[in-house]
Amino acid sequence: MDALDRKRKRLLYQASYRGFKEADLLIGGFARTHLAELTDNELAEFEALLKINDRELYAYATGNAPVPDNLEGAVMAKLRAFKLPGV
Repeated sequence: MDALDRKRKRLLYQASYRGFKEADLLIGGFARTHLAELTDNELAEFEALLKINDRELYAYATGNAPVPDNLEGAVMAKLRAFKLPGV
C-alpha cells in the first residue's frame, strides 16, 4: 500500500466517524464515493474540511449554513451536490 492509498484510507475513516450519525452517513458516503477520484489538491482540501467541527461541516454540506469564503472550493461544491443513494 503506497502513501496515497494510506492517506485515502485514513481520510475515509475520519469522514465515516464524525461524531453523529447524519454526518457519518453524508460525509462518509461522500468519501466512499469520491475519494478515489480526488486530485492531490482536492485530497488536501478534503483533509482540511475534516478538521472542522462536525456540526458546522454538516450544516455547510447540507446548505443549512452559508459556507465561509475560506472553505469554498471544488471539494465543498462536490460535497454540497452529493446525495446519498436511496435518499
